[in-house]
Amino acid sequence: MSAEERQVDVAIIGLGSAGLYTLGKVRPTGKSVVAIDGGELGTTCARVGCMPSKAIIQVAEDFHRRELYSRLGIEGGEQLRVDLPEVMEYVRDLRDTFVDRVLSNSSDNFPEGLLIEQYAHFVEPDLLETDDGQRIRAKAIVIATGSRPIVPDAWAEFADDIITTDNFFEQETLPSSCAVIGLGVIGLELGQAMQRLGVEVTGIDMAQTIGGLCDPEVAKQAIDIVGKQMPLWLGAPAELSRAEDGRIRVTAGERSVVVDKVFACLGRQPNVDRLNLAAAGIPVDERGVPVFDRHTMQVGDLPIFIAGDADAERPLLHEAGDEGRIAGYNAAHEGITAFRRKTPLNIVFSDPNIVQVGARFSELDPETTAVGQMAIPPVGRALILANNRGLIRVYADKASGRMLGAEMICVRGEHLGHLLAWCIQKEMTVGEMLQMPFYHPVMEEALQAALYDLYHKVEAKNDTPVPELQPL
Repeated sequence: MSAEERQVDVAIIGLGSAGLYTLGKVRPTGKSVVAIDGGELGTTCARVGCMPSKAIIQVAEDFHRRELYSRLGIEGGEQLRVDLPEVMEYVRDLRDTFVDRVLSNSSDNFPEGLLIEQYAHFVEPDLLETDDGQRIRAKAIVIATGSRPIVPDAWAEFADDIITTDNFFEQETLPSSCAVIGLGVIGLELGQAMQRLGVEVTGIDMAQTIGGLCDPEVAKQAIDIVGKQMPLWLGAPAELSRAEDGRIRVTAGERSVVVDKVFACLGRQPNVDRLNLAAAGIPVDERGVPVFDRHTMQVGDLPIFIAGDADAERPLLHEAGDEGRIAGYNAAHEGITAFRRKTPLNIVFSDPNIVQVGARFSELDPETTAVGQMAIPPVGRALILANNRGLIRVYADKASGRMLGAEMICVRGEHLGHLLAWCIQKEMTVGEMLQMPFYHPVMEEALQAALYDLYHKVEAKNDTPVPELQPL
């Protein structure tokens, strides 16, 4: 052993959300630990993800609401204007508050030696080396290196005119026109926000759906609703070229548009390619991502674990938190413990919200699955909100009536998605869910109507003369 090697029980590479949750499980055990991160601290969520995106979405929604004022008897809405540089400054200020809060509760209070602000790579399965030559030998290592936006190499010459989530919130203002390429969560949320703030937006995606939807009926509704707000070009890849006026021409299939900027939302690439995984004998899949057990977060049979965006499975904050907890626990304890993962829940904070919960429609067997639905247009609460667009679809096992999943596009769907996720995780049946209280008038009544439709299609019924109530 080299005299220059530092020995610890656990080394964590990366100190974003997953790394912080990992650290939170390791430190209370009393095990020696070091965190290694050469990038910006404060988490992707707070700096460039969940939080600042919701800030600009809220501003855009507030400004967009003016279009309803004349219908509501409120005068003067047409005189409202938006100051884009002020909007972006406000969002950055709020972003900085979120980042400062993360730092004040984490790295600002670390004891000396806990954090090494360097990048690291593997030398051996239990040995790391930082860019400045420090060597750390650890009994267990957790990879929590996060991810970065994907930008095709072929677009390198247009780099100055391409926006990604890593620099979106550093823009002093928004462009007059923009092509949003990739209509998953980020592209759809920020594309719609830009459109509402006055940007001429064209949405483009190779897929025939948006927002990650796979239920064809919900996807059809989503495309129709969002497509009335901005052009959607689906089913063809985007190609970039330089227009005669110096701007960017974006071509997808037979359609073409010239824009000031391109917002690339093609997904995120795990930051594992610079770790020298081969030196640790780490098995990888066809994408170069370590092969791991999602219930233990262990990589192969090595004393190495992975968590968060680095594993490229479900890049969501709550999933990163759970994966960090699992990885941290197993890295700091003898033996390996498997943990049950929570019910999948995905929310797109578009307007209306797009939500997927539990089993995806594409995963279900149509022979054994019952489907219930409720269209949003007649729902009283949605009418009051002047947002009565969309559809809720719920799925259950036809024989047992047990809830399996749902997809929807509807106002305040973020709350309905949580209710469904809790019920699915508790393995409740449709009948049991209908015995829960539903207030009036709320959007939950739309879910109640979808559940009634589903209840009539499952074989298992509540053994009670009044399905909504339990006999004493």
